[in-house]
Amino acid sequence: KKISDVLQKSAPKPGVPADLQNLLTQHFGENRSVIEIEELKLSDSCFLPANDLTHSFSSYLKEICPKWAKLRKSHKEKKSVVMLVICSSALRCLELIKSMTAFKGDCKVLKLFAKHIKIKEQMNMLEKGVFHIGVGTPGRVKALVEQDGLCLNSTKYMILDWNWRDQKLRRMMDIPEV
Repeated sequence: KKISDVLQKSAPKPGVPADLQNLLTQHFGENRSVIEIEELKLSDSCFLPANDLTHSFSSYLKEICPKWAKLRKSHKEKKSVVMLVICSSALRCLELIKSMTAFKGDCKVLKLFAKHIKIKEQMNMLEKGVFHIGVGTPGRVKALVEQDGLCLNSTKYMILDWNWRDQKLRRMMDIPEV
């Protein structure tokens, strides 16, 4: 209870690249050699500027991806997406899909989470159509990639919903299953 009280009173801070690097090191540190851990390090050029919490989701996407219309029109690959948004829960995915209407225009968005949607259905949808944005949970995205239902070769942007907190005030990185 005390942790949630502290979190409620503290102002949210935008995520930084070091947060992800620290999480990767913590997760893989015990099982990997020093060389393998060095290979996991991502340069700062791999990261887009974090949302400084002054932007809505649509305005943030417009800022980080100004050439979206061109990328969207040139994307013709099935079983892949140009932008992958990863959230901690299905409800958060739906919330972000609704909030990106000003950004997405006429592109197709695919829901990649387990709530009432079977993995086979999602794999069939990915095989039949061309989708531009995928919004999903880490578990479902991982399962789709492992079963060759989702190919990440043409993915240009991966956005982690890093700072959002659920009812228990946990961020995506605080949930052990993630």
